[in-house]
Parts: sequence; C-alpha cells; structure tokens
Amino acid sequence: MLEQLQKLGLAPKESAVYMAALELGESSPVSTIAKKANVNRTTTYDILENLLQKGLVIIVTKKNIHYYQAQPPTKLITHFEEQSKKFARLAEEATEILPELTSHYRALSGRPRVYFYEGDEGLIRVYEETLTSSEEILAYASDQANQDAIPWYFPEYYKRRTAKKIPIRALFPDTPKDRERNSLDKQELRRSRLLPKSVMNFTPEVNFFDDKIMIADWKEKLGIIIESREIVQVFKQSFELAWEAAEKYHTQILKEAKRPKKK
Repeated sequence: MLEQLQKLGLAPKESAVYMAALELGESSPVSTIAKKANVNRTTTYDILENLLQKGLVIIVTKKNIHYYQAQPPTKLITHFEEQSKKFARLAEEATEILPELTSHYRALSGRPRVYFYEGDEGLIRVYEETLTSSEEILAYASDQANQDAIPWYFPEYYKRRTAKKIPIRALFPDTPKDRERNSLDKQELRRSRLLPKSVMNFTPEVNFFDDKIMIADWKEKLGIIIESREIVQVFKQSFELAWEAAEKYHTQILKEAKRPKKK
C-alpha cells in the first residue's frame, strides 16, 4: 500500500505517516503516530503539517494539546483532483503571458538547449510543455507506464490536449491499458498503433513536436526537454520509418484480438 501511495505522489515518509494515522483511527498525538510510522517525532510533526495542508489529516485540540486524525481515504481523490485543476489553471495562466515572455527571450542561435526537471512536478512540467505544440505530436509512449506513475494527472491532460485541438500520433506497446487508449483514438484526437512488447517495451516516454524533444522517465522521476531543430528533425524522420513498419504488427494484433478465444 505504501508503494501505491508513493505512485500517487506522496513521499515515502508521508505515505508511512498517513498510513499510521489511518490505521490508528482515532485522533492521536504526534509521538504515537511517529512510533507507529517508524519516523522520528520532529519529522513526523513536519509531515503532519504537510498532510494537514493537503486536507488528508485534521487537528483535534484537547486540553491545549494537538492530536492528529486521518481524514477518510476519499480525501485523497479530492486532493489529486484539486492538484489537477491547479496545474490546468497554471498552464492557462502561463499560456496567456507566453507572448510577452517570448518577446524577452534571447536564445543562443544554433545551439541545442537541454532542461532537466525532477520528481512528479518535473514530469508534469515537461508534459505541460506538449500543450504548447503548434503541430501534431509524435510519440513513443505507454499509457500503462504513465498511469502507473501519476494516474490522477492524465485523464484531465487528455481532455485538455483534445480541447486545444493538438493531434498526436503514438506507438504503444501492446498492454491492456494501451489497448484501451488505442480504442479511444478518435475521441482523443489521436492515431496510434500497437506493437508487440517483444518489439517495443520501454518505460520512458519520448515526444517530438515543433523543435523539441520531451522525455519522461517514469521510473527515475526525471523529465527532460531538448530544444534543437536539427536533432528533432532526425528523430521525426526516424519515427516516420517506425510508424510505417508498425502497421503490420498493429493489424495483426487487432486481428488476433477479434478471434474467438478457445475454450
């Protein structure tokens, strides 16, 4: 369970403290929660303050002493929904000031630029960059991988990309979630092809758009943006070759999926 909470964006010690408070049930002092979570008292206090801001715990005061009580698990959904709306709002605000920011930007001509971002927020940051694309995005991706990493973010992302009318063409490994994503292609302004995992099975996602390469490494929690017209052009050409080669695999996978299963 701790691992699942971490995939949802809680830090390891945050997950341990939240689970301890959840299992204790009733309001408890910091020392009791710290002992159950196996985290030192000072750190536990700081973590509880963070969880309080996220709405995952509440404070109960008895005789001038603070006790902490976990909120129902449904509050996790509320928290992540609020986070998703927050990033959507920030992206809209950034889009509004983009022309002015661009007017102040003086790039070094001809030299590639590379930007690194870490953690869940870093991954989200590079993914938000794709929403600035002025053309069709080309992608090596796996919905199975990104949903495992930050599942609360992507349902809204797909809706926002579609609303912005930014098309995408993607190559997916043949996994249950990627088959499901493929079935939603028309609805989500996408063309995708499935490949056997023996042919393509990787965790990092790579997107090509405009003069940028976006890399999201879900396991290492690392986001990278590379800006270079020449480098991106080479990768776009390579993608077109992969796209054409993928057609026979995709067709075969869909045929096999339609065949009646042997009893």
